[in-house]
Amino acid sequence: MIASILHGRWRLTAGQASTTPSSGSSCTGIQVRDLRVERQGRTLVDRANLDLEPGTVHALVGPNGAGKSTLLSVLAGETLPSRGQVIWSGLPLEAWCPNALARCRGVLPQEAVVTFPLTAWEVAEMGRLPHRTPEQDTPIVRECLDRAGVLPLSGRDYRSLSGGERQRVQMARVMAQVYETGAQRPGVMLLDEPTSALDVRHQLRLMELLRTDAYRGRAILVVLHDLNLAAAYADRITILEGGTVVDSGAPRDVLVPPTIRRVWGVDCVVETDTATQCPWVRLRYGASKPHCELEPLP
Repeated sequence: MIASILHGRWRLTAGQASTTPSSGSSCTGIQVRDLRVERQGRTLVDRANLDLEPGTVHALVGPNGAGKSTLLSVLAGETLPSRGQVIWSGLPLEAWCPNALARCRGVLPQEAVVTFPLTAWEVAEMGRLPHRTPEQDTPIVRECLDRAGVLPLSGRDYRSLSGGERQRVQMARVMAQVYETGAQRPGVMLLDEPTSALDVRHQLRLMELLRTDAYRGRAILVVLHDLNLAAAYADRITILEGGTVVDSGAPRDVLVPPTIRRVWGVDCVVETDTATQCPWVRLRYGASKPHCELEPLP
C-alpha cells in the first residue's frame, strides 16, 4: 500500500530531533496571541487572539473574506504570520519538528486536489504516513473510513467520487492521522468548511463525529458557515469580521441578533431550541428591501 511504501521516507533529521519536542511530546492546546497576517499590502488577520482547548469543538464563523481560512492556515503552519505568535503545548509553533507535529495534528483544507489515480483507501491511508506503523495501519484506516461512512467506496478511484464523498474520505484521512491521540496524548483537528459539500444527513453525522472526537480529548477547530450547526455542536464560537475577532465565547453569548445583523447584514431572531436548549438562529427572509430599483417591464 502507498503508506507502506512511503513510511521509510518520513524521517527526523538530527538537528530537528535535538532542538524540538520528541515524538512522545503531546499537543495540549493552542493559544493565538496578537496575530497579524499581511499579504500584498492587505491585512487579512489583525490582532487576533484565540484559545483552542483539548476536549472542545471550537467553531470559527464569519462572512466571506473575514480571514477564517487564513487564520486556520497559520495554525496549520502553512502561512507565516506578520506579527504575533501561535503556541502549541507551551511551545511556539515554529519550535515543533513538523514530523512530531504531524503525529498529533490533522488538517482538512477547503479543497484537497488529488490528480493521481489513487483509491479512496489510499487517500485515507495518507493520514498514517507520519506514524511509521504499517503493521497497524490497515485496521485504523478501515475504522476511520467506516466512521466517515465511506468504507464501501474504499476501492473506488478517488477522482470518480462526488464532492461530498471526497470530503468524507478526506475526513477519514484526518481521523486516521490523529487516531492515537486522546485524553493522555491530546490531538488537534483543523477543519476548513468540512460540511460545505455534504447533504443535511451527512452534515449532522460529521458534526456528531467531531463531538465524539472532542469527548475523546481532541481539540477541534472547525470553520463553518451554518450558524445553527455551530450553535448545536460547538462549545465555543469565535466570530471574525474583516480579519478581526468580533466576539468569542459560548454560543448563546455570541450568537445574538445585534452581532449577527452587524457582521452579516441580515435580520434574524434567535430562539432557544426546546429539545437541545441551544440557540437557534431564524433568519427573517424578505425582511430587507433591495438597494436598487429595477426598471419596469415593457
